[in-house]
Amino acid sequence: MCLVVLAWQAHPRYRLIVAANRDEFFQRPANPMHWWPDQPDMLAGRDLQAGGTWLATNRAGRFATVTNYREPRRPQHHKHSRGELVTNFVAGEQAPFAYSEALDANQYAGFSLLTADRESLCCVSNRASGVTRIDPGVYGLSNAQLDTPWPKLVRCREGLRDLVANDLVNPNALMRLLADTTTAPVKDLDDDLPFAMAQAVSAPFIHTPDYGTRCTTVMLVEHDGRTEIFERRFGADGRAAGDKQFQFGAPASA
Repeated sequence: MCLVVLAWQAHPRYRLIVAANRDEFFQRPANPMHWWPDQPDMLAGRDLQAGGTWLATNRAGRFATVTNYREPRRPQHHKHSRGELVTNFVAGEQAPFAYSEALDANQYAGFSLLTADRESLCCVSNRASGVTRIDPGVYGLSNAQLDTPWPKLVRCREGLRDLVANDLVNPNALMRLLADTTTAPVKDLDDDLPFAMAQAVSAPFIHTPDYGTRCTTVMLVEHDGRTEIFERRFGADGRAAGDKQFQFGAPASA
């Protein structure tokens, strides 16, 4: 039940602004964000069960993140892990549109995938037709199509829009935006889930004994390529369990 809000070419300083919550079962093992030893240009957390990742970037300015599609009544076992959609793009050289268009999407359970390089941002889902080129603006993605108006997505997307419009974008503000534990009205809860779980996952920040927000990632990419990334991890008690920070891509001095 992950959540991503982002601003693309909508801020005078930042080409790309990303704030994302990764939600997962606490028993599923994962490493925090790091430079991968086997792919030294890949900066990402790592799912130790399937080997892929949910969000990644590299020094060349490539970025991708994937969310699962909410469809509890459909089988979720497929040949390939959705995490490889992210790593294959970031490790490759294809432009976002070409990569997205060439995917054999039937090899994966339901997903929505965002891919970006220095020039373009695209969204593709195997539960919709075609690849969408993203125009400059502020967007949200959870476990459906881009900008599906779930209450938590709308609230966080509009919060990001306000931060961008008022030039208040900073890591702390973005972390606070994604730390929102406000649940949706009962009328907007998912009928396919037990009530307690439906209510819990309707909040941007999810906390249940077994499942919840495992980490929040903030990425700020300036127009010249300078990149800052902040990751905050959370334990099963909902409390912060560690922070990571990365900076790279500063232009060479004259």
